[in-house]
Amino acid sequence: MTNLWEDLETGPNAPEEIYAVVECLKGDRNKYEYDKDIPAVVLDRVLHSNVHYPADYGFIPRSYYDDGDPFDVMVLVEDRTFPGCVIEARPVALMRMDDDGEQDDKVIAVPIEDPRFDHIEDLADIPDQTRAEIDEFFSTYKNLEAGKEVETLGWEDKAAAKDAIRHAQDLYAEHFG
Repeated sequence: MTNLWEDLETGPNAPEEIYAVVECLKGDRNKYEYDKDIPAVVLDRVLHSNVHYPADYGFIPRSYYDDGDPFDVMVLVEDRTFPGCVIEARPVALMRMDDDGEQDDKVIAVPIEDPRFDHIEDLADIPDQTRAEIDEFFSTYKNLEAGKEVETLGWEDKAAAKDAIRHAQDLYAEHFG
């Protein structure tokens, strides 16, 4: 069975074009996680706060980030996909975040195969409302979980997102060969 984190390339032309493995769906409160030992997407928990994911959310294959997990990616979509779906995506921004004292940044990307997102090339092209919803989601989604503290730390452009992806690829190579 294919392991989507270890067997799939980071992307067809990373960091310009990446693969995003979807775990959580736009509009859902279910927090799914890819379990590489099974390998399958499993239900980790239901979010304690009454919020929902503002876009499809998952990870970038063959990446490893400073928080000790695969690098997170949020793909802006009109219609949600499904857990385990692989989306060919173009990074357009980076949201900096601290989760319980660990750097837990998020790549924001758009699907390459959806012409409704062709005009989004960089941070400035993401509507202010979309950025505000993403920021609000990550600022509040753990509020009702005891002892959890999350802080969003601002937005950076496409160049920063690509640099962070390279960093995550380097960390993956360092830790896993």
